[in-house]
Amino acid sequence: MLLEYAAIAVFVFVTTLVGFIAIGLGTLFGPRHPTAEKSSPYESGMNPIGPGIRRMPMRFYLIAVLFILFDIETVFLLPWAIVFRQLGLFGLGEMFVFIAILLVGYFYAWKKGALEWE
Repeated sequence: MLLEYAAIAVFVFVTTLVGFIAIGLGTLFGPRHPTAEKSSPYESGMNPIGPGIRRMPMRFYLIAVLFILFDIETVFLLPWAIVFRQLGLFGLGEMFVFIAILLVGYFYAWKKGALEWE
């Protein structure tokens, strides 16, 4: 049984080896001429103003997480649609439960104001 996965193991080993060889050769033979001009950060051809790191509002992360959550959950609709006829009424009921749970989460986030972009 493990012999079936030998080709995948060899593939992973060879690709990892090629990656390490490419990085090693670049480090070994690549030019190294660091100057102050090369080490300075590049900002669209302008000199940088202010700190390089700034705080992002928490609302941005909240909306990003909600987007990912609902986007990934909608991916489950495609396999269900493909095998809809084989699942019958049981599959339809389960999908209604799934969508109801999603809608509860959506309305909760909406009620809490998580979807408001100010």
